[in-house]
Amino acid sequence: MFICTKIVLLMNTHPSILNEVKLGNYKVLARTLTLVENDIAPANLILRDLDSKNNIPVVGITGPPGAGKSTLVNAITNHFVSTEKRIAVLAIDPTSPFNFGSLLGDRIRMSNQFNNPNVFIRSLATRGALGGISAKTIEMVDVLKASNFDLILVETVGVGQSEVEIAGLADKTIVVLVPESGDEIQNIKSGLMEIADCFVVNKADRDGADTFANNLKKIIHQGVKTIPILKTVADKGTGIDELCKWIVKPSDANHEKKAFLFAEKAWRIIQQQKMQHIDKKRLREEIQAALEEDHFNIYRFADEFI
Repeated sequence: MFICTKIVLLMNTHPSILNEVKLGNYKVLARTLTLVENDIAPANLILRDLDSKNNIPVVGITGPPGAGKSTLVNAITNHFVSTEKRIAVLAIDPTSPFNFGSLLGDRIRMSNQFNNPNVFIRSLATRGALGGISAKTIEMVDVLKASNFDLILVETVGVGQSEVEIAGLADKTIVVLVPESGDEIQNIKSGLMEIADCFVVNKADRDGADTFANNLKKIIHQGVKTIPILKTVADKGTGIDELCKWIVKPSDANHEKKAFLFAEKAWRIIQQQKMQHIDKKRLREEIQAALEEDHFNIYRFADEFI
């Protein structure tokens, strides 16, 4: 009861909220993220008092479904926790089209981290963003950056070409592939190579892993930048040390990418603000009614609804 009362009082004074977040109060941090995710006051005031240029590194981890992203995130977290680092994990899951909640909210593969005082895990639904990145994701990461974490990991939904959206959020982007991802190599030419700072061939103990990694190297060498290719077996911890050394390695200053990152953030924040007046519940109700009519046209409906 005392804790709940304290949190309620803090919600009424957003400077106190930020102070508690900076001190690493997980209960207040979780509540603050809920306020921001659902646009509940004083979320706007909290966001506007954040330091958006702080130096907490954000690492995005993306890749096709089944590549072992969650297992890899768990292994990376284990590595850094063993060195007394504080890690925040934002796991972005597919959204239910019916209630807009997370379909995979239970982070089963990271269950051993739940009681670790140096690890904070939060699941977030994509809310219809194809690449898993919405304005809410950006805002929640900025709140995490205001706390005293040493590293923030963002695991996104893997859905193909739209994975490139993570480039608008992360300082470094890891693209996770598996030896069976033959078709993914063709996709790399069309977008992933542009945003990947590192390729990880996970489940590298499977047949064909070396051949796959070599083919990947041939494609990457055709590009304008050198991208490391690392092999891991995340569930066994193989290759994790080398990957974590790359994660903490200072990246070359890239002012063009920094401008791109903030432009993407601004674009999504502005987009969200412009859409705030759209009531999704009323939209679904009117769509349901319109579908009963003859000659329904989604484009005419959208024009009239707006």
